[in-house]
Amino acid sequence: MVRDLRKRPVAVQVQIEHLALMIREQRSVALKKGQEATPCLKGVKCHALTGYQTESSSMFVRLSRIPGVESLWIETFRYHRWANLHLLDVCGTFTDEQLQLTAPGTYGTVATTWQHLLSAEQRYLKRLSDIEPVINERDAFPGIAVLKDHATRTGDQLIEAALRITPDDAIEAKFQDGSFRLHLGVVIIQALHHGNDHRTHVCTILGHHGIGYGDMDVWAYGEATGATVPIPPTG
Repeated sequence: MVRDLRKRPVAVQVQIEHLALMIREQRSVALKKGQEATPCLKGVKCHALTGYQTESSSMFVRLSRIPGVESLWIETFRYHRWANLHLLDVCGTFTDEQLQLTAPGTYGTVATTWQHLLSAEQRYLKRLSDIEPVINERDAFPGIAVLKDHATRTGDQLIEAALRITPDDAIEAKFQDGSFRLHLGVVIIQALHHGNDHRTHVCTILGHHGIGYGDMDVWAYGEATGATVPIPPTG
């Protein structure tokens, strides 16, 4: 067990084949006593790509062998799709002025945040499934109804990708600072993180301006999908 991680709590290490993603840790750390730490790969985007360390066994592989884990893994992408569509339904009732609302510490306006979230989702799918993006942040805002159509389609495509991708799948990816061998597990987990991150931004904007958006946590998802069912009182 590594103790000296700058005296901060550290999330459980997630391993994808031979790479362990060290969330928020920006230096190499040996995973076992006596091992030499492998130099970090430089992060290529701000969303949690920080440092990596090699390890011979794969937590991802071990987890995939536990009965039920695969179905729970897919359920996280169903939640992602549901949460996007729920919040888009809320924003679909807004005026043009409300879509331009923003708040401190967020990505931008409601409109630009949604356009970024779903444009990035299409770029992830380009890497995951070779599906060409059809929107990007440089386009004129197409409206919430159009973005909801995109969210429905890309939500389904992410579920399909999650069913298909294995710990061994990797591609050569080009970024501004060079080319990398990129494991697709990193990409698909990034898609989940990115969606949650920017939905939170939209909710922050709405809360800042006193606009309700309903319940959209996983408890609400469970109720909406029949996974949480009240038990009638007995006697």
